[in-house]
Amino acid sequence: MNARTDMDGFDAASRAPARTPPHATHKLRLLLKREFWEHKGGFLWAPVWAGGISLLLTLMALVMAEVGLRRTVTEHGGLRVDGQVIVNGLDLSLMTDKMSPEDLQKLADGVSMSTATAMFWPLLALGFVVFFYCLGSLYDERKNRSVLFWKSLPVSDRDTVLAKAASALLVAPALAVAVGIACMVAFLLVLSVFVLLHHGNPLTLLWSPGNLLANAGLAIAAIPVYALWALPSAGWLMLCSAWARSKPFLWAIMLPVFAGVFISWFDLLHLFDLQSSWFWKHVVAHLLGGVFPGSWFGVTDLGIFKDGHFGHMAALRTMYATLATPQLWIGVAAGVVMITASIRLRRWRDDN
Repeated sequence: MNARTDMDGFDAASRAPARTPPHATHKLRLLLKREFWEHKGGFLWAPVWAGGISLLLTLMALVMAEVGLRRTVTEHGGLRVDGQVIVNGLDLSLMTDKMSPEDLQKLADGVSMSTATAMFWPLLALGFVVFFYCLGSLYDERKNRSVLFWKSLPVSDRDTVLAKAASALLVAPALAVAVGIACMVAFLLVLSVFVLLHHGNPLTLLWSPGNLLANAGLAIAAIPVYALWALPSAGWLMLCSAWARSKPFLWAIMLPVFAGVFISWFDLLHLFDLQSSWFWKHVVAHLLGGVFPGSWFGVTDLGIFKDGHFGHMAALRTMYATLATPQLWIGVAAGVVMITASIRLRRWRDDN
């Protein structure tokens, strides 16, 4: 009797083991997945389409350049380079053989900067995606009433808002940088075909480690700087998204702009020995344009060119020197306050 009772208890315990509560990071991961799948078009496909269009335009430009070169050879019998006539068209090996070391360095800098511009369009798309994602992150769920469903789940308002902020400041930039690096590789492949057609060596002209790897490393290193710099912008847009009953875009734009007009009109910053332009540059522009990558350049006085040449380490130092500026950390503190206010508004906001 006792043995059977013990056996029954053992079977019941084995069938229903004690469950441990899920870790907080598990909830955050699920929330991040939710944000990604709901906004996959903006987070992933917008940078992909932007990069694809830029590659298509690059390919069209190279085709037009090739047609123009062949027409020049046909009409004039060849190209003239350093007094020599090249009958078969552009010969890159002949041109590079006659270059001085300084000219070769300038060529390498030009190729490196041209390769870096292949990331411009995906990163530009990132700015618009993050802007409108933050602006609609808390407003859209109230508009379509889906907030009632999400509030019924065992997920706090804090976790939900923080997941949205992390999606805008970390997930979206990481995806845009990955797409930008892929665009750089595709750009170099297209240029390699052009170089091979004109008797050049793409491995020495294009695929140097200081070209692709340095540009990719610089873009990856910019993600944490972007997250901190864009935090006040994301906080402001999410605050407007949580507060506005309608037209959050107009509220997000009008309030900083009208504040700037009011301050400029009455010259209120004169009391602090500051010009009105300071408010427009450090408050209005930062709130509305901080989500665009690279908007932090100009805050520090360091340059990205050394001895007339583009330097990746100089660009890295300039970028991370922004972390030592009061403007960035004041903005971070303001962003934290605005995101905290967004959490409170989401908890109590009811448009009924």
